[in-house]
Amino acid sequence: MKVISGMRSGASIVIAVLRRPSLWITALTQLFRLIPRRWWARAPFLPVPTREYLNFRVVTQYGERGHAIRVEDVLSYLNWLKDLR
Repeated sequence: MKVISGMRSGASIVIAVLRRPSLWITALTQLFRLIPRRWWARAPFLPVPTREYLNFRVVTQYGERGHAIRVEDVLSYLNWLKDLR
């Protein structure tokens, strides 16, 4: 299992999703749902989920703060969402 942290983790997740066209629509839908309101008014001025939300999801998934997000877990989550629809 590949465990990476920080920016490399985000890049690894994007690359993994790009390699799976069947997840593109699900991933884009989820990305748009996670964009906070008025994202342009807060640093880092990017349409990405808030740090608080990501920390909450990490604690919910792994049981502790600061755990690196596993690429396989994100892909599993996206597959679950796709199957749910």
